[in-house]
Amino acid sequence: MKALLELEFFVRAADHGSLSAAARTLDLSPAAASAAIKRLEAELGAPLFVRSTRSLRLTPQGERFLAHCRIALQALDEGEQALRGDATELRGAVQLSVPSDFGRHVLAPWLDEFLARHPALLLRLQASDRVADVYRQPVDLAVRYGAPADSSLVALPLLPHNRRVVVASPAWIAAHGRPSHPNDLKKLNCLRFLLSDDVHARWRFAGDGGEIAVTVHGDRVSDDGDVVRQWALAGRGVAYKSWADVAADVGAGRLEVLLPHWRGEAAPLHFVCADRRLLSPALQKLREFVSERCAHLPPVPEPI
Repeated sequence: MKALLELEFFVRAADHGSLSAAARTLDLSPAAASAAIKRLEAELGAPLFVRSTRSLRLTPQGERFLAHCRIALQALDEGEQALRGDATELRGAVQLSVPSDFGRHVLAPWLDEFLARHPALLLRLQASDRVADVYRQPVDLAVRYGAPADSSLVALPLLPHNRRVVVASPAWIAAHGRPSHPNDLKKLNCLRFLLSDDVHARWRFAGDGGEIAVTVHGDRVSDDGDVVRQWALAGRGVAYKSWADVAADVGAGRLEVLLPHWRGEAAPLHFVCADRRLLSPALQKLREFVSERCAHLPPVPEPI
């Protein structure tokens, strides 16, 4: 049985990308930290890290072993909680990665309510449109749009029927009018965002006339979906947003849905994790809680 401290240190070193930073979290000396990794590598008969003077990265063997270590440490933590006789109270850390706009304006209030119900939990929230690596980064669950490109990931549906819609503010519509066909978007100022460092400038629709993809242009691009929504609210142009992000704004009249005869591209929302065995009781409860809240969001507008 490998020493628990060595396993915990290995996971922290992988999360921090640094032996010295991980050592400080466990109050270990640099020499003791290096020795712990060497003992673990010797016992496994495989290198876990590639080291240089400025960087530390996992080897392929290390990446595979990391997922199993997380599962083992999670199981031990749950066992400790059960022995304390307080299995009904959720404890520990919940580490989430969420899209910027949905995370800040939809999910954050729900998380406030969830934490109020379970005050012994610690939340670590990453709100960014950069896709988190759930294998290497300290992330338990990631909220993502679309089906995961990596088939080895576990995708747990939250909003399977979510779609993108074209929206603009009432002030912008009063000044520029309403487009009647997706091709009209070519002449409008379209607020675009970055997906994996590529500008999402090809907007797709389906209607009675079949499917169509329109390449749009505009004077603003951001890698943050929240910024794009704020631009739309301020009347800077037209945005192509997830319905989950803008449903509240549409309901309040701050934004209006354009092209009501056309259906935007699918944007199903999932919780994504590396392995179902990593779903602690706290994560399972959180998934149930968020799924329930998602079910009460207004439905995506259907084509008229």
